[in-house]
Amino acid sequence: MRFAHRVRQFRSSSCLHLRRSELFNDIHGAEIRTRKPPRSKKASTKQPSTHSSSPSSLIDSHVVKCNMAITHHMRSGQWESALRIFNSMTSRTLVSWNSMVSGYLSNGRFEDARELFDKMPTRDLVSWNVMISGYVRNRNLGAARQLFDQMTERDVVSWNAMLSGYAQNGYVEEARRIFDKMPNKNSISWNGLLATYVQNGRIEDAHQLFESYSDWEIISWNCLMGGYVKKKRLMDARDLFDRMIIRDEVSWNTMISGYAQNGELSEAQRLFDESPCRDVFTWTAMVSGYIQNGMLDEARKIFDEMPEKNSVSWNAMIAGYSRHNRMDMASELFEAMPCPNVSSWNTMITGYAQNGDIACARNLFDRMPRRDCISWAAIIAGYAHSGHSEEALRLFLEMGRDGERLNRSTFTCVLTICADIAALELGMQVHGRLVKAGYETGCYVGNSLLAMYCKCGSIDEAYDVFEGISKDIVSWNIMIYGYARHGFGKEALEIFELMKIMGIKPDDVTMVSYSFLFTYFVIFLHNIEFN
Repeated sequence: MRFAHRVRQFRSSSCLHLRRSELFNDIHGAEIRTRKPPRSKKASTKQPSTHSSSPSSLIDSHVVKCNMAITHHMRSGQWESALRIFNSMTSRTLVSWNSMVSGYLSNGRFEDARELFDKMPTRDLVSWNVMISGYVRNRNLGAARQLFDQMTERDVVSWNAMLSGYAQNGYVEEARRIFDKMPNKNSISWNGLLATYVQNGRIEDAHQLFESYSDWEIISWNCLMGGYVKKKRLMDARDLFDRMIIRDEVSWNTMISGYAQNGELSEAQRLFDESPCRDVFTWTAMVSGYIQNGMLDEARKIFDEMPEKNSVSWNAMIAGYSRHNRMDMASELFEAMPCPNVSSWNTMITGYAQNGDIACARNLFDRMPRRDCISWAAIIAGYAHSGHSEEALRLFLEMGRDGERLNRSTFTCVLTICADIAALELGMQVHGRLVKAGYETGCYVGNSLLAMYCKCGSIDEAYDVFEGISKDIVSWNIMIYGYARHGFGKEALEIFELMKIMGIKPDDVTMVSYSFLFTYFVIFLHNIEFN
């Protein structure tokens, strides 16, 4: 089991995000609270009325029914039907307005929600909180904060909405400032800030916060323990695990997977044997741990003993065989898998391609009931690595015609092929497509694009790419070598000096390029002297 799965579980269980259903419940809870309680019945000598209810009660009943209908339509995504009901109402309550605003937001109609919010004759706390939460979901924190500051009265929901907004967007310090200013905090507030620290790698801050409060829920213990595991602080994670009075499956799985992923398989196995609540994730964590440490026979033993398996379990075992060149065993499992998913097919295609059996990889690719961008990237990379550049490029073009989304791996692979065969024109076409896809400035794809232009001799275009991408040591090395290879010694030295000024430490590849450049200058000076 991977830690990321449990982080996602924590995010969904914690209250960093205001759930839409809670907003609807708040809205209709407000309506119930505002309705007058029935008068106490007193003895009367008057004859009973021939009318069952007064006109005012009929109107109130009609409004409530309309409000419920609005909520129902909004939850079903039928915002136009909800709007027709709202417009037909001769009498509206705050709940009517709040239901419409909340419904618009839940259906992604942010502008309509804001327009209606601005038209509200009166607003209550629910109105403000719903709109602030809408801005937060729309990642417009400036507008959310502006509304928050305008509020004359706030409750814990208002504060938590802002805390959630800053947390979701990585503004850890702002989230902490909101937390410190809160007049009242609930478990959502504490869990939200703790999760923010953990998700942003601020483990020491998370630890200090955790120790400053005592009434933590089990999900918070698991969150911090998972943060320790992610940072490979297994002793701290184990200390927290041992302090837990109550543990659930997540607690055991987090600790077992932490030990397994870091090679401490004997301790992982001991905890696995002690665990009172093993689920499919517990078993899969052990299988993955043995596979990561190259112990395939032990992994297979655990796999065969599993009382139930899911696609993750099957794919982990298949991938283990594939990575260790045991494609016969991988194929046997794949054929025995009850319902292979697209990830299963991709794992097999990648395995065959990496082991040089491009024919089997292509056979599986052609048999796939459904493909995704990873399927295409795997088969294209397989052809490229086996020296079939033309077929790789043909598949790339076919992928585009099929409307499949091109991912970073596909762009990188195709640009590498263009560089190897000096296909500058095609490389420039690929450049145009990756700009449209928004990958141009990324380091991963950018380095492949940079290398393609350098190898094809288009140094000016290469430098333009170099200036626009997020750079790592590979980017600098490619640019230095590109200049040196094409005889631009002065420019190569300038890039090398700039690299040092920027605080980038040269590596072995840099020094090889520098030696190449030095040799070039020696030959150049020798030729001048000879002439």
